[in-house]
Amino acid sequence: MENVQQLPPHQQQEFMKHLEQMQLKDSLVMYNNLVERCFSGCVSSFRSKNLDKSEITCVENCAARYVKMTQRVGLRFAEHQALQQQKAANAVAGGTN
Repeated sequence: MENVQQLPPHQQQEFMKHLEQMQLKDSLVMYNNLVERCFSGCVSSFRSKNLDKSEITCVENCAARYVKMTQRVGLRFAEHQALQQQKAANAVAGGTN
């Protein structure tokens, strides 16, 4: 993101707009995956227009697990990225001595 600061203001705005669109798309994909996975795994009967109590519980638990898993993966990814950046910085620092 430091390199973005070096761009002209109009390109910074375009970049940020594109980044926001990508984040929105990723959020929608995650939401759609959650709905598809939990609905498919929990709803097996279409006897009525309402979910029964066990289906509601299943969907709630499934959604909570999915969100926790997604957050955990995001944290692990961030940790991995930080480690890779640290290794790269160390390699550059070691090469300049």
